[in-house]
Parts: sequence; structure tokens; C-alpha cells
Amino acid sequence: MRAMNADPLRPRVYLAGPDIFRPDHPAVFRELKRLCSACGLEGVAPSDAELDLAGAVGDDEEARRIYQGNVDLIRGCGGVIANLQCFRGLEPDSGTVFEVGFAIALGKPVVAYGVPVGSYADRVRAARPCHTDANGVLRDQADGTEVEGRGQRLNLMLTGSTPLAEDAASAIRLLARLLGAGAP
Repeated sequence: MRAMNADPLRPRVYLAGPDIFRPDHPAVFRELKRLCSACGLEGVAPSDAELDLAGAVGDDEEARRIYQGNVDLIRGCGGVIANLQCFRGLEPDSGTVFEVGFAIALGKPVVAYGVPVGSYADRVRAARPCHTDANGVLRDQADGTEVEGRGQRLNLMLTGSTPLAEDAASAIRLLARLLGAGAP
């Protein structure tokens, strides 16, 4: 499937991730877009949304406009590259996780990167007191909730819906192949 854009031979791909919050995000997105271009893709950053925030009345209105702008960008792209690095804790950025799910629901391919090696359960065990119950289930000691295991690097809803690449360049190359962009 190809997104509607000026050059159907260069599919547009949305660059999801917490990178937008970094002080150097313009440089980060320039590099991601360069990598996309080298693989026959057009990278689209969240900051590429054409937003009129000047007329927004309050934070809620501004937030709604940003949400709508990003959703519109995803709809206009053929796929998504998602940085699922741990963000302010042991899990990926919740906004990025939403964007992955939204793209998957639209039938768009998503390739993720930035996920630490090893299992999620091992990362939780290293960061928080846990115990294994009588049934062999790893549980958070503080509240008894199950720590999802099954050997997955992230929640199974993410690992079951998108391939995990080693890094951004590998993710972009894989998505280019999935979209038939003729990546090297």
C-alpha cells in the first residue's frame, strides 16, 4: 500500500518516537529523514504537521490540534518507523505506542527500533523488587501484579504487531523493503 503523495515511488513514512521531546530534535529528524531518503522513502516527522497553534485557546485546544495533526500525518503515510526506547521508565513513550497501534489498525506496516535486548521481565526484575509465585509467575512485590514474561522484549501486543530492528537505519531499510521502495 502506498500513501497519497507527490512521488508514489518514494513512500512517505511517519517517524514516531519520543525524539520530538529532545532539545536536538531538529537534528535527530534531519538524520532520520536522510536515512529514509537513502532507502527511497520520504521521512515525515511529527513536527512536519501544519498546525495553527497561535489560535488555540488553552492547553486542551493546543493538545487537540497536535493530536489531530499527528493522526493526519500517519493517515497520509504508507508506514511508520517507531522508536520504542524506554522513556521515563521501563516502557516506551505512550504517545508512540498509540501511534503504532493506530497505524496497525489502519493496516500500515510498522517497524520499531530502540528496544533494549533481553526480556521485559528481566528489565523489571533488575529495576524493581519482584518474586516468583508458587505457579512460577513473576510478580511485582509491591502490589502482586504479574510482570508479563513470555520472553518478549516488550508487551506482547507490541512484539506481536511489529518487527523489532536493531537500530533506526535497520528499521528504515526493513520498512523500505516492505513498502517496495527498493532499499539497498
